[in-house]
Amino acid sequence: MAVFNDEEQQRIRSAIESAEKNTSGQIRVCIEKTCGEDVLDRSAKYFHQLDMHKTRLRNGVLIYVATVDRKFAIIGDAGINKVVPDNFWDDTKEQMLSQFKYGNLVEGIVTGLTIAGDKLKQYFPHQSDGSNEISDDVAFMDGE
Repeated sequence: MAVFNDEEQQRIRSAIESAEKNTSGQIRVCIEKTCGEDVLDRSAKYFHQLDMHKTRLRNGVLIYVATVDRKFAIIGDAGINKVVPDNFWDDTKEQMLSQFKYGNLVEGIVTGLTIAGDKLKQYFPHQSDGSNEISDDVAFMDGE
């Protein structure tokens, strides 16, 4: 699935690495063309399929984007949801959407990653013994 070229994928990967430098939180981006169900249900499916729920502090975050259907979601694991307000991701989604509206898919994702990293460091600061528990590669899915 060639949604992004190599340079764009590297830009997203670098944004993930940068976002994770100041937090123990783990962030992943998941992309597919279509989403034939509720976007939060689909995001949750991939969250588990990508083992995002297996981080030590349960502080994984998944940014999911269905490019053709123009749907996206940000979901966090139980450790995050336990300590943050209900509307925690709303500003991040609005900032991403402001880029998506103009066709700036990569810029929107990078914006979301940057904001997510800043927000996560407030609740989950970087730990000296922390390791990268989740791959920083973009996960490309092909549906069912």
